[in-house]
Amino acid sequence: MSDDETAATGTDPTEPDDAESAEPDPTAAPSDGEPTATSAGTAHTVDDDAILRLRDVDAGYGDLQILSDVDLDVANGEYVTVVGPNGAGKSTVMKTVFGLTTHMGGTVEFQGEQIQGLPPEQIIREGIGFVPQTDNVFPGLSVRENLEMGAYILDSVPEDQIEAIYDRFPILRERSDQKAGTLSGGQRQMVAMGRALMLDPDLLLLDEPSAGLAPDLVSDMFDRIDRINESGTAILMVEQNAKEALRRCDRGYVLVNGENRYTDAGDVLLADDDVRQDFLGG
Repeated sequence: MSDDETAATGTDPTEPDDAESAEPDPTAAPSDGEPTATSAGTAHTVDDDAILRLRDVDAGYGDLQILSDVDLDVANGEYVTVVGPNGAGKSTVMKTVFGLTTHMGGTVEFQGEQIQGLPPEQIIREGIGFVPQTDNVFPGLSVRENLEMGAYILDSVPEDQIEAIYDRFPILRERSDQKAGTLSGGQRQMVAMGRALMLDPDLLLLDEPSAGLAPDLVSDMFDRIDRINESGTAILMVEQNAKEALRRCDRGYVLVNGENRYTDAGDVLLADDDVRQDFLGG
């Protein structure tokens, strides 16, 4: 991976990692207040307001194909979650959008332009930010230096955007000079998200944002993602905490074995008997 790609992502995600994420416990009982049963849809595209379109996408790593004929849309300002079992290809979808996989077929279109085959440093210029699941900060750099790396393609650091990130994540202002590697897991995730927001992207890709967080921090992290979306940034998120993610999102996709299985509003997927039994622990 080039230095530009490392700066763009804060990691080197060149291998499949979908199997690393723990899925919800299939023995867990549903919580109170779950929606009543309904039927999830299988129409995987939306109308013409989509800013991101994947059509018949085949992708993987080297000669290993992970995704087959995947369709996925994100509308302007929409909040979309991708869920599914281990090895379903969820993280590979993210990496494919961000130019970190081997493109084998189909198209990835953003804002009306095809971006498949572009390197990550070009994709961030198009208006897409990416927060990888792991190794998503520069541990030896300070909080502020990490944020500055998010604007590395600019001639100068936009101080107003630094201040906007500090306003969104006040603890980062307090820890501005602290090495990112010494922060808590939740604070490191804030740094990673802040860096990805430095260029004010139209679409933010989040790969397992609650992974590794203490249980009492998970809800706070989801609240912060909600506020980012409410400010106008479209979200495409892969998340191990599938029930909570589907409760909060506009639409959800269920992937199985690298292929589309269901697509619908988050609450409809939560209420579907097959989705609940097969992918949400009942």
